Amino acid sequence: MTTEFWLTASVLIAIAFAFLLPPLWRRPGSIDIETERFNVDIAKQRLLDLKEQRSSGTITADEYEDLYQELQSVLVDDLQTESASRQSESSGRWLIVLALIVIPLVSVTLYRALGNADSLLPEADRTAQQIDEINAMVSGLAQRLQSQPDDAEGWLMLGRSYKYMNRYAESAQAFSEAYRLLGDKADVLLQYADALAMTNDGRLSGKPTELVAKALELAPDDSTALWLSGMAKAEAGKYDEALRHWQKLAAQLPKGSEPHREVQGLIAQVMERLGTAPPEQQPAAVAKGLKVNVAISDELQGAVSATDTLFIYAQALQGPPMPLAIVKKQVADLPVTVVLSDEQAMMPAMKLSNFDRVKISARISISGQAESRPGDWIGIVESVAPAETEGVTITIDQKVQ
Repeated sequence: MTTEFWLTASVLIAIAFAFLLPPLWRRPGSIDIETERFNVDIAKQRLLDLKEQRSSGTITADEYEDLYQELQSVLVDDLQTESASRQSESSGRWLIVLALIVIPLVSVTLYRALGNADSLLPEADRTAQQIDEINAMVSGLAQRLQSQPDDAEGWLMLGRSYKYMNRYAESAQAFSEAYRLLGDKADVLLQYADALAMTNDGRLSGKPTELVAKALELAPDDSTALWLSGMAKAEAGKYDEALRHWQKLAAQLPKGSEPHREVQGLIAQVMERLGTAPPEQQPAAVAKGLKVNVAISDELQGAVSATDTLFIYAQALQGPPMPLAIVKKQVADLPVTVVLSDEQAMMPAMKLSNFDRVKISARISISGQAESRPGDWIGIVESVAPAETEGVTITIDQKVQ
């Protein structure tokens, strides 16, 4: 637990004591003594009144005796009640000692069991701590699979985890182990193909295409299989087959949804290449490109080399993570302004202008490779509308884990 936690906890406990202790600590002894004297004085005055009434004949001797006995009884009861009150007051002070011990002890014990001291950490510290925890869990899973290599579900989970962390080569290796154990299952084939493609800058040619073709045979209506099959065919220049896959996919997607608009954009590009439809006029902002201003945070000035490679690129929010447009620079060029446009598309059917919204990233690659690896530095703008945005600014300040 942090120093901030202990300070906060101490203040809260002190506030609790401020409400609880004064009633227990208050000493009304002097008030009780005055009350006793007051009661005795009243009894004495009442006794004098009784004697005067007996002398004057207002009451008889028997009545006087009865009233005298009653007066004594009332006085004794009052004095006994006040004595018990003082005893209760004395025992109440023991409660103070008990509260001073029990309240802090119980509070800390319950908080250790039920609380979350980490929530007092700054956001950046919590994020770093969460990343460390994820890395530790993934490392633990990888170590366990070394001793239990026949755990197919474990390999699938490890492959997804590595893919989430942009560790594509390790992701592909994990999926290959799952494929070895599970054989030709559509979802396994597609995940394996996607990871392999990402180790090759998003290109599907070669083994990824073979895996995707197998998956499509097993699951001809699978949306991911149709998407990747279209990508593979377009990459190979087989636009008529790509068109067939994407039209089938578009029919499955909700009209007006983001995935449907993206697929429709791909279809329009393919039809343009096939000459079956007039080319659609691109919005002016996309036609001339999206301006991206890139800078590096002050804290990283001495942490990277001037010769380290800088990649600035756009990606679709859904679908394959291959760049829609990419520019390569060096750290020495920073700060730098580049323009991402359709001219930098890695695949003819995957253009920036096909997508309503995209993610823009600027990453310093320590290894010089396009594949993101732990130790790289990155800055991201999560969602941008290319046709509606004049430009974006990115500050590189996050370490890839």
